[in-house]
Amino acid sequence: MTKQIHLAAHFPGVNNTTVWSDPASGSQIDFDSFRHLAQTAERGKFDFFFLAEGLRLREAKGRIHDLDVVGRPESLTVLSALAAVTTHLGLAATVNSTFNEPYEVARRLATLDHLSGGRAAWNVVTSFDAFTGENFRRGGFLAEADRYTRAEEFLRTARELWDSWSPDAVAAHRESGRFLRPGGVAPFRHQGRHFDIAGLFSTPRGPQGHPVIIQAGDSDEGREFAASSADVIFSRHSKLEEGRAFYRDVKRRLATYGRRPEDLKILPAVTYVLGDTEAEARERAVEIRRAQVSPQTAIYFLEAVWGRDLSGYDPDGPLPDVEPNLDEGVTKGHAAFRRDRGEVVAKWRALAEEKNLSIRELAIEVSAPQTFIGTPRAVADEIDHFVQTDAADGFIFVPHLTPGGLDDLVDKVVPLLQEKGVFRADYTGPTLRDHLGLSPRTPNRTETPNPTETPNRTEEI
Repeated sequence: MTKQIHLAAHFPGVNNTTVWSDPASGSQIDFDSFRHLAQTAERGKFDFFFLAEGLRLREAKGRIHDLDVVGRPESLTVLSALAAVTTHLGLAATVNSTFNEPYEVARRLATLDHLSGGRAAWNVVTSFDAFTGENFRRGGFLAEADRYTRAEEFLRTARELWDSWSPDAVAAHRESGRFLRPGGVAPFRHQGRHFDIAGLFSTPRGPQGHPVIIQAGDSDEGREFAASSADVIFSRHSKLEEGRAFYRDVKRRLATYGRRPEDLKILPAVTYVLGDTEAEARERAVEIRRAQVSPQTAIYFLEAVWGRDLSGYDPDGPLPDVEPNLDEGVTKGHAAFRRDRGEVVAKWRALAEEKNLSIRELAIEVSAPQTFIGTPRAVADEIDHFVQTDAADGFIFVPHLTPGGLDDLVDKVVPLLQEKGVFRADYTGPTLRDHLGLSPRTPNRTETPNPTETPNRTEEI
């Protein structure tokens, strides 16, 4: 059976892959940029618009690493504004489970779901480092091994809060003067390792029941968390065979939790470069990669692994002849190479020797390349092939330009996917769960009397 493709858009954020120096690049913080990209995605009938999160700016040798794009605003605020200028597009925010609390996050997401008419999504992430934690009262108290236990309990607690309101809790009977249906709102009581809270949740249940839950993580713990709890997994596997292996592994885990393969959508992050010919597209892709990995960025990239100041080395010269400092680092906030840096250096030395690569050429080689390169027809065919051969259920496109980086894809590739019958010609429902083919979440709660009539009663939901 032919599978339908799911597409989403990622707003270019804090990383070197956003070419902010390009003449066609606009602001990373003006609302018009967010609006343009979101409305382009909606014009293309995309499932959702996705905002990442950066809780602290990266530093290199004690200074802000301003080769990355800096100054990202708070995601849920931006998405709330976008809810007013879009009608169907899903609105997904990354919200950290390490440095937030379930009550406030559940309330903000339920509010977004109401404001948007059922289009909210939450990308549940964790933070690994004390450096980020310095921005928060708790600091870096959480051991890395505990990140997913807190995230799992955080999500479970948020769901308990959402479920404390029944779908028909709001009666609004003008004649009787009763606003809430008796028993429609239950007290909550959660006692766990990370959270001990009780009370009454302030926000009615959203149109989707629960916002769509997204998980981004490739570790075994992350895959298991996605299989047990997520609706979408945001993966990094953009090569065909790697994607198929990841797809099989994650989908097989779902049965353990009583879930079907279609209950979790696997959407890798990808890029694209179009041209009138294959050769033109390839040439343009090389230009974009060199813009993304400047000489300064290449040195920074290696410093994150070597743990040393490498500013004295020529980015167009050979790799450093010094061994890495595995105990310390000169960069902070860079999560890409936290483990096995010695193995990474050994692999990079072998690759550079095999292909005679300079520092910059190596950085280009080993950092994420463009995924789909070619004519619009070739790119449409390749996207379809990935999905039909179970390497993905669709893709989250990450353009290199803000805000017009999605324009060509929507104008030239999406019509070809619609022509092939593998992508919607129009939205068939108002909510993000409709777009993804997911059922609304029903409350997991026991009917209780009206809490205003039994103020001392609490229960675990």
